[in-house]
Amino acid sequence: MTINAVLLAVVIMLGLSLARVHVVLSLLIGALAGGLIAGLGMTDTLNAFQEGIRNGAQIALSYALLGAFAVAIAHSGLPQSLAGAVIKRIDAGGTSGMIKYMLFAGLVTMSCFSQNLIPIHIAFIPLLVPPLLLAFNRMQIDRRLIACLITFGLVTTYMFIPYGFGDIYLNQIMLKNVGEAGIDVSNISVTKAMAIPALGMFVGLLIAVFISYRKPRQYQQLAIDKTAHDAVVEGDALSKTAATAQTQSKMKTLVAIAAIVTAFVVQLYTDSLLLGSMFGFGVFMATGVVKWREADTVFNDGIKLMAMIGFIMITAQGFAEVMKATEQIQPLVDGAASLFGGNKAMAAFIMLLMGLIVTMGIGSSFSTIPILAAIYVPLCISLGFSPLATVAIIGTAGALGDAGSPASDSTLGPTSGLNVDGQHDHIKDSVVPTFIHYNIPLLIFGWIAAMVL
Repeated sequence: MTINAVLLAVVIMLGLSLARVHVVLSLLIGALAGGLIAGLGMTDTLNAFQEGIRNGAQIALSYALLGAFAVAIAHSGLPQSLAGAVIKRIDAGGTSGMIKYMLFAGLVTMSCFSQNLIPIHIAFIPLLVPPLLLAFNRMQIDRRLIACLITFGLVTTYMFIPYGFGDIYLNQIMLKNVGEAGIDVSNISVTKAMAIPALGMFVGLLIAVFISYRKPRQYQQLAIDKTAHDAVVEGDALSKTAATAQTQSKMKTLVAIAAIVTAFVVQLYTDSLLLGSMFGFGVFMATGVVKWREADTVFNDGIKLMAMIGFIMITAQGFAEVMKATEQIQPLVDGAASLFGGNKAMAAFIMLLMGLIVTMGIGSSFSTIPILAAIYVPLCISLGFSPLATVAIIGTAGALGDAGSPASDSTLGPTSGLNVDGQHDHIKDSVVPTFIHYNIPLLIFGWIAAMVL
């Protein structure tokens, strides 16, 4: 029996990642293994991988500009002010449940806004979360819960709300590819199609908050001193955070808000996250919050902030290109679906499961949709699924595996903010918790949507 190259490549990539091999190396080794097993040969495998990397050049530019915009926001002092205000409330009112749940709501809201209202994607995480770690430690909040809170906002927003990144995922990628594959999408409401899967994400969030991670968890009371890069005791770090918050200029905060609004408006009228970020950054420069002589430094800091995540995403593009070059994605899906004949319920489950496997390997829902749409649309038509159910299956299959993938920015982002003091493991504390709390409910609720729509 011949093993499927795509399945083998994904298993190798996931296995190496779980064994603490760097994600970039895991992706590269998995891609090479998949290409060689498929009979591409070393040369053709590397050519396909390099072609995917070239296709990822736009990702690199996008992350650089988003990172620069995020650093400019940090330069204004807005994240530090928010963190200082939270710490002040904790010092004044103790560790009451109200403060804790307000903090949870704030993190979810910011995660959602980062996908549409404030187009900085995951760039807000390493700016806003590290100053709040001291507050999390004081309240003994389990950081696995924080990872789940952030990932919920990052994933649910783009898979349900058709604006910002959601417009790209739902309209520009999913509906476009579904339409090209043979279904009339002119009268399809993507919000209606994805409402039930999004409800599954919300159920997973509630389980994480009120069941899985409700118990206190202690961490060492350390923070990273950004000047000396050394660990400092909590009391000293708290005093520095409070002092920083007190010295922030209200004018800079207003400029930051104006820049965010500008980025939002430009994005609204141009449908370009890049232009929105660029104009937002321009507001900081025009008002002097980011001085001309500091522009290069701020921009370089933004690139550094997003470099690792951007590089992993580019590598994932190379992995995806090799998987497509093997021409074994369709046999993987068709072979699994054929086991159940015309049984729609089992076919829907298998299609969703295959979407989970593919997205787990690629690490990007946006890159997965074009691959799945070309295969799933004819299959759904032959099985008698409605157009709305077909969109729900493909949209859910693409989103499945985004949370819980070692190579996904939805898990890399939370880790980048929560592990600045070395107390948050990417696999055990970000990947595994988000996989359990979001992929399992999403699989169940996506199947329900396929059956009832």
